[in-house]
Amino acid sequence: MKLGLVLEGGGMRGIYTVGVLDCLMEENFRSDYVIGVSAGACNGASYVSRQKGRALRTNTEYIADSRYLSIRNFLKTKSLFGMDFLFDEIPNHLIPMDYETFYSDPCEFVIGVTDVITGSPKYFGKEMLEPKNTILRASSSIPVFAPIVEYQGGKYLDGGTTDAIPVKQAIKDGCDKVIVILTRERSYQKQPEKFRSIYHKIYKEYPKLVEALDSRHIQYNNTLAYLKQLEQEGKALVIAPDAPLPIGRFEKNPEQLKKVWNLGFDQTKKLMQSIREFSEINQSEAIV
Repeated sequence: MKLGLVLEGGGMRGIYTVGVLDCLMEENFRSDYVIGVSAGACNGASYVSRQKGRALRTNTEYIADSRYLSIRNFLKTKSLFGMDFLFDEIPNHLIPMDYETFYSDPCEFVIGVTDVITGSPKYFGKEMLEPKNTILRASSSIPVFAPIVEYQGGKYLDGGTTDAIPVKQAIKDGCDKVIVILTRERSYQKQPEKFRSIYHKIYKEYPKLVEALDSRHIQYNNTLAYLKQLEQEGKALVIAPDAPLPIGRFEKNPEQLKKVWNLGFDQTKKLMQSIREFSEINQSEAIV
């Protein structure tokens, strides 16, 4: 059986996912496959490299640094998040990522991005991730709040724009069962995008991207319906907040972030027996 982890994005709400993944690592629980978009992909990388606590440190220790998230960044680089700081300075110098383990671990790792030309999702495997982390950067580049990222002749933005919960891709890639980590409560239904007049103007040269943004809420809510179908078939287990998280996409309070991390960690700890039963993995069989 091929078991997948599917990680939603959500900016700083992704700290909930970090709590879930850190608990799974503490329990020596491994999957065969991980797919994520935006913050989900970033946090999933630390899971594949087996670095418990790394994503928590990344999301809290430098959040007060203007290089991480600030209007200053936006005025200087057209991105609220400091992309060079997040995807070069931190992983390569300040809180090093264990690339050796990341690449050698048998777990498949897939990053979702949005092709701005076609307005469709595109996926890259771990072998495409280089020291500058360009694909992670692209997957985390929120429309309007970050510039388009060019890579190998393509132009890309946030993977969550066209496939916010990439569960269909996980099934397409051969997963028999999936554990899906959401950063929204189960009752959440996405509404039409804000800033419609702004992104219509900014991306007038990319009509397919504009169409994707206009219909993003429909695609998202359809995915939620598909996810419920998978749950009924016994193919999916969902881990999600019990209520709306007390933080937003651009949260900068480290104490609030740690509280949300605790929510994810504690909730997963309580679910471990159900997770193992769903995954048909016993404590003694977990991969260390």
